[in-house]
Amino acid sequence: MPNPIITKRFHFCAAHQYGHQEWSSEKNTKIFGKDAKNHGHNYTLEVSVTGNINPDTGWLVDLGHLKNVVNEHVIHIFDHSQIETEIPWFRGKQPSSENMVIFIWAQIEKNLNEGTLHRIRLIETETIFTDYYGG
Repeated sequence: MPNPIITKRFHFCAAHQYGHQEWSSEKNTKIFGKDAKNHGHNYTLEVSVTGNINPDTGWLVDLGHLKNVVNEHVIHIFDHSQIETEIPWFRGKQPSSENMVIFIWAQIEKNLNEGTLHRIRLIETETIFTDYYGG
């Protein structure tokens, strides 16, 4: 029988700007459109964990521990940041949700002490979200 999957939602606000410094502003605008300008999002992050249910607690993960891990290692890093300039991992990378979920996965996975990370979903707008299931 497959294990259940539990998902917890988090929220943060962050800004980013797509582009390459070595490109002209015209080329950046041609490639990235309005996203070549600094702009922000109110992100929703869904963190899904699976694993064996602890027979003593009935849980597959202590949600308090999960909340602490995500707050310390993700939310406090991203919230109200300028992603590509304030978070060293993003230097030389575009601050896309595709890159963000890879960073977020690594931050959570190495600090989670029970359960197994199953999926990260980063919701950027009402119509755009990115899922990641690890590497």
